Amino acid sequence: MVAEQGGPEDQKPQSDEAHSAFVPPVGVEQPAGPPEDEHPTSEFALPPGLHTDPSAPSGPGQGSASGPGSGLGSDTLTSAFVPPSGYSAQHQQPSFTPAHGIPMVRLTKEAPWQDRMRTMLRMPVTERPAPESVQRTDDSGPAVPRVLDLTLRIGELLLAGGEGAEDVEAAMFAVTRSYGLDRSEPTVTFTLLSISYQPSLVDDPITASRTVRRRGTDYTRLAAVFRLIDDITSAEHVEVSLEEAYRRLAEIRRNRHPYPGWVLTAAAGLLAGSASVLVGGGVLVFIVAAAGAMLGDRLAWLCAGRGLPEFYQFTAAAMPPAAMGIALTLTHSTDVRPSAVITGGLFALLPGRALVAGVQDGLTGYYITAGARLLEVMYFFIGIVAGVLLMLYLGVQLGAELNPEARFIANDRPVLQILVSMTLTLAFAILLQQERSTVLAVTLNGGVAWIIYGAMAREGGISPVAATAVAAGLVGLFGQLFSRYRYTSSLPYITAAIGPLLPGSATYFGLLGVAQNEVNTGLTSLFTAVATALAIAIGVNLGSEISRLFMRVPGAIEGATRRAAKRTRGF
Repeated sequence: MVAEQGGPEDQKPQSDEAHSAFVPPVGVEQPAGPPEDEHPTSEFALPPGLHTDPSAPSGPGQGSASGPGSGLGSDTLTSAFVPPSGYSAQHQQPSFTPAHGIPMVRLTKEAPWQDRMRTMLRMPVTERPAPESVQRTDDSGPAVPRVLDLTLRIGELLLAGGEGAEDVEAAMFAVTRSYGLDRSEPTVTFTLLSISYQPSLVDDPITASRTVRRRGTDYTRLAAVFRLIDDITSAEHVEVSLEEAYRRLAEIRRNRHPYPGWVLTAAAGLLAGSASVLVGGGVLVFIVAAAGAMLGDRLAWLCAGRGLPEFYQFTAAAMPPAAMGIALTLTHSTDVRPSAVITGGLFALLPGRALVAGVQDGLTGYYITAGARLLEVMYFFIGIVAGVLLMLYLGVQLGAELNPEARFIANDRPVLQILVSMTLTLAFAILLQQERSTVLAVTLNGGVAWIIYGAMAREGGISPVAATAVAAGLVGLFGQLFSRYRYTSSLPYITAAIGPLLPGSATYFGLLGVAQNEVNTGLTSLFTAVATALAIAIGVNLGSEISRLFMRVPGAIEGATRRAAKRTRGF
């Protein structure tokens, strides 16, 4: 029984030598391998057949990197710092550091903080210059949550005041960097501000956000915020602690508007009356247009006090001027241009400020914010259209003879039109709550814009859209120059100056064509109004960019200019 099952002797290996598990079993033919060398070499040795450079330095005086036999596969000892055999100093690769070193980016503090911060925002984090804290903090370092909260509150005021997304990000980055938080990344959208700070590569980031719920146009407050940022970022001899910055920011928030409500209502009437004269109206047209605009302004304030959205506020504000124009038509007065009355009211309502800001955000790469701003402009415009169309339909039903062919182009009074365009700009500046020190500059800028437009479109016979773009470009250029001189925002010097260029007449005749069932004519005129509005926005942005293109940052070295936004170039 034991013999059949096999004893312990049968389970022993065939020989006394133990075999590895990786050895092929007996009977399996093994492939012929390369002959083993009696003298093994290092794994860093060059493979056979690869010849080395005979000009490479060798000798016992050279230090070895890996011991004997390493590096070149021979007994020659070489250094680890010897350049590779295929390397040539005359044709060195860009990956090697040049002999003079990598140039360091220096940003002069004499330049406006907007230029310095725009430059660094477009840089990768690893290429940004080392932070130089302007404001002192205690020994434990800056209070990160308080700095981030202060930054968000400043950004909220700028964004609510109509500032572009790029300038808001630059301001937020400037504040955090001045208080020693160099690894901060601000993000701006239309209604949400956020900022993230990472102390180091191994620490968790700290993120804070703030929602912008209320918007108001007050360029005096905007200028005060810019002065606060300039003191925080550039004033080396003025210490602005966190407590001082919070105090000044609270004063800015509590500051009353420079102009009372009745002045704003009068400015709205002056703007509408000036616009009506600009398109061919007389004294009576001026009075009627001013009265309609003031009535619409008060009606809009009433709607705002009842909590109605801005869409309905614009609708209500557009109805009284249109009603005034229709009433003049029903009186069969031959000396009055009803179309000039309605056009003047439209000038006071068209959202040129939001349009310029939206196109500027789109051209600088902030597409989400640009889309939201342009959608807001569209809603405002639809509200204006609804109010005017309602009155026009009512006038057509009452038998008002509204003539869409009575297009007014007055070439016989250029001096009066220049003065009226400056008056319109002055009224627009008051509506924007600008500082009194900036009113004169923007008034002159508006007069220059109308002179350029009149010379090109009415005397030179150039397309009105092209003439508008050129005039708006000069407005943006001069506005940027004024802002650089005053170290403040360019909006107070630009927004009011584009008032005389707004497409009020094209908008009116487009709406009139739709109201009289002349849809093709009306849509053509509306498309002209849209093209003119886009020409204004693109021209303003182009003029600003031209000033930045040719006016270099004082003292900055090559490569310290603002980098462009990321482009796909169609790929």
